[in-house]
Amino acid sequence: FSFLQERLRYMLVLLLLLHSTDSFYVPGVAPINFHRNDPVEIKAVKLTSSRTQLPYEYYSLPFCHPTKITYKAENLGEVLRGDRIVNTPFQVSMNVEKKCEVLCNFPNKPVILTVEQSKLIAERIREDYYVHLIADNLPVATRLEFYSNREEEEKKKEKDVQFEHGYRLGFMDGNKFYLHNHLSFILYYHREDVEENQEPTYRVVRFEVIPQSIKLEDLKADEKSMCTLPEATGSAPQEIDPSKENQLLFTYSVHWEESDIKWASRWDTYLTMSDVQIHWFSIINSVVVVFFLSGILSMIIIRTLRKDIANYNKEDDIEDTMEESGWKLVHGDVFRPPQYPMILSSLLGSGIQLFCMILIVIFVAMLGMLSPSSRGALMTTACFLFMFMGGSFLAFFGGRLYRTLKGHRWKKGAFCTATLYPGVVFGICFVLNCFIWGKHSSGAVPSMVALLCMWFGISLPLVYLGYYFGFRKQPYDNPVRTNQIPRQIPEQRWYMNKFVGILMAGILPFGAMFIELFFIFSAIWENQFYYLFGFLFLVFIILVVSCSQISIVMVYFQLCAEDYRWWWRTFLVSGGSAFYVLIYAIFYFVNKLDIVEFIPSLLYFGYTALMVLSFWLLTGTIGFYAAYMFVRKIYAAVKID
Repeated sequence: FSFLQERLRYMLVLLLLLHSTDSFYVPGVAPINFHRNDPVEIKAVKLTSSRTQLPYEYYSLPFCHPTKITYKAENLGEVLRGDRIVNTPFQVSMNVEKKCEVLCNFPNKPVILTVEQSKLIAERIREDYYVHLIADNLPVATRLEFYSNREEEEKKKEKDVQFEHGYRLGFMDGNKFYLHNHLSFILYYHREDVEENQEPTYRVVRFEVIPQSIKLEDLKADEKSMCTLPEATGSAPQEIDPSKENQLLFTYSVHWEESDIKWASRWDTYLTMSDVQIHWFSIINSVVVVFFLSGILSMIIIRTLRKDIANYNKEDDIEDTMEESGWKLVHGDVFRPPQYPMILSSLLGSGIQLFCMILIVIFVAMLGMLSPSSRGALMTTACFLFMFMGGSFLAFFGGRLYRTLKGHRWKKGAFCTATLYPGVVFGICFVLNCFIWGKHSSGAVPSMVALLCMWFGISLPLVYLGYYFGFRKQPYDNPVRTNQIPRQIPEQRWYMNKFVGILMAGILPFGAMFIELFFIFSAIWENQFYYLFGFLFLVFIILVVSCSQISIVMVYFQLCAEDYRWWWRTFLVSGGSAFYVLIYAIFYFVNKLDIVEFIPSLLYFGYTALMVLSFWLLTGTIGFYAAYMFVRKIYAAVKID
């Protein structure tokens, strides 16, 4: 009991440290100081929908164009996310109010949408698309106010506020489509402390929008492109009839408010979550359960092993003890090389590559260096780490393991390592990219040639270099010799079947991280921000511990059953939690997402297949190396005649 109390105390201290790490924020960009009347540029990012999973660039719809369209140079992460940041004709100045202004064309010459354009807008509204704008790198948000399930008296006092990323393109009422053609921007600024004689400076700390649909006839505009908004009760919305041409005006208004929020905390509005308490309790519950189970498993294994080793090392009655127990009987076969050693070492090399990449990315993100304000930084960092990790870590360990498994063709092994897992990833992405191109989405990678150049120009040479040095190094030293003639394996019981092992071994690691999986899926498929990297780092450590524990237990039972074919089995069984991730992904698709079309479904299951494959490689590699170290340790501890 005191042991459990000590564990809980350490865990609580760790959680408090991680929580404080979460709130620590290193900005992705330097703050911009504005003076009064300085222009604040409004840029468009993209259009997104959780129903189609296909992002589109802003000017794919007939919005008002500026005099000259200028696209921002994107990094690799932004390109892969489908971001196409572009300037817009909105004229916004710091701390200058605008009641209502026509965005483009003149009041006597409204925007005319052709039948094709009207059909396209109606289709995007039906598909529930959101428009994403940014001001001073802050994304626009729509305020949602609602009453929570509280007592009636408290309901009257205050409302709960949440923010929706972007704003809805329009809405449907029956079979009619209505476009949000008027945007009321509400920008919040923080006044910076300056000396008495200096002009006051301001920083943008929040960007909200209230979208409205107002019929052309209700927008009273004059010759100076100024307009008057109608009363809320008496105005009709702007309908878009997809069967004919439509006339409308795009208008906007600007309102500034002073805020106490400082620049370093301005992202807090976008990152607040309504169920933080549930998240905390779920994470703590996972930590307690996993460490408790891991402690019990460790105690069982250690006590049993000590007894086994003590019995094996007794000088008398060696033959009797060998008859009673099993794992020492296979000492002459336990390090016999498995079938297909080249493929095994290649997959394990890719697993090490993924492990190092994920560990570094999560740790750096936990320190706040890959915050949401650095657009695409997380994905760019992950891609480059994956490329460069190939030469240093993956290839070296892969080459050394291949030599340990009595492999001789190191050049073929290096090529297999460099192309097996990356080739599957590239193949699936290429097929999906063709479908995305067919839908003219901005999510399509413009040049797959650039990724191929990175693969064959950077990753492949580095893999050959690392593999060469790994292959030249001494192989891992096994504590016992391998017999020339393989030992016959007795018939195994039904619960020693590898498929039963996969189902049993996957439950504990999956149980430790399925809550976090929900937040990750929400960030990927529902256009949410993910920022809880402190929690994610803790969950990753729990995953490593639980995979290692389960793998050691499974390989111990297998060796006790006198089955020495543990190399491939340990790798497959340790990755059993990937099967549960696949089941959860199907559950999430059916219950949480509103996807009905073929291409969005194909994208979801294509990318899910990549996630499951990567997760299987990651957990399988963790389990394999834990089991390998365990097997070497126990056979080094016994006296072999």
